Amino acid sequence: MDQGLLRSYLATIYDLPSPNGIVRVSLDGDVANDPSALPDILTRTFAIVTAYNPRSMLLPRKVNDARHAVLRDLLVLGVYRVEACVGYEDDAESIWREPAWLVHGMDRDEAVAFGRVFRQNAVIYCRNARPEVIVCDPTCDDVGRSFVGHWRVRA
Repeated sequence: MDQGLLRSYLATIYDLPSPNGIVRVSLDGDVANDPSALPDILTRTFAIVTAYNPRSMLLPRKVNDARHAVLRDLLVLGVYRVEACVGYEDDAESIWREPAWLVHGMDRDEAVAFGRVFRQNAVIYCRNARPEVIVCDPTCDDVGRSFVGHWRVRA
């Protein structure tokens, strides 16, 4: 995977829903993070998937919204608990925001499969408080190859 693209995935800020309100995180935290100090949502198994902008190709909002709705419907039909979340850059001047779905309890291989079907470069997967960026696009790298991150809770 291109190092610039990987850095972008690791630095992206995700607003994740939790019972105590939004948890704002990125994957560029320190290695020494104590999992017991993390918000509960980050210690669970989940995936973050989207259908927006396949292979980083900007699509019209209407097309992105339709693809994203289809993804949600398929996830719900798969009996997953799905909640809306969003990823964005840590730059006050940036207008980039990409809606995504937080999919509770999803299996790693299934997250990759959804990423491939919707032509995503990668998906985010978390298990045991360990987030990873997993490649879904064979033109980026080997499908299933992962890059481990570390949670950074943001204010």
